[in-house]
Amino acid sequence: MTEITQVLQAMGRGESGASEKLLPLVYDELRRHAAVRMAREAAGQTLQPTALVHEAWLRIAGNGDRTWQNRAHFFGAAAEAMRRILIENARRKFRLKRGGNQVRLDIDQLELAATTPDEKVLLIDEALERLQAEDPEKARVVVLKFFGGYTNQEVAENLGVTERTVERHWAYAKAWLFQMIRAQK
Repeated sequence: MTEITQVLQAMGRGESGASEKLLPLVYDELRRHAAVRMAREAAGQTLQPTALVHEAWLRIAGNGDRTWQNRAHFFGAAAEAMRRILIENARRKFRLKRGGNQVRLDIDQLELAATTPDEKVLLIDEALERLQAEDPEKARVVVLKFFGGYTNQEVAENLGVTERTVERHWAYAKAWLFQMIRAQK
């Protein structure tokens, strides 16, 4: 049993100080996953990997009443928290873009652009919600790979399946999401 699993179990038993022991053990790995995810974001992104990790930590360990079965369960929860934070950030930017801080512009001076990265994240999230309802395991693969930055091997370990299963689920989910997103545009 790893040290992380032992600390997670101590947290589950309600031992005082257990959550303070957990952060130093998981911080580097959370930071690595956040950096991988943020590298895919558009240039000029205001949210930094460190801020993403800190916000995710506050969400998953902040209230202190959560328990995790093991290391994989914890990192899955962290990936989901990062996903939610990125979605909220994209929605906030999209909301501002579509009406917040309105400024009158001459339409002749505007350059029309393709879908922004934030809009893409929102489209993916919307389609992912549909996939979650249809096939939760494939949706979990998407969350871990796309939002968590996990490799196939890490996803396989997290879900307790083979890498080949992850590859099949990922291929199916990408095609399914592509169809859903294309239909939404």
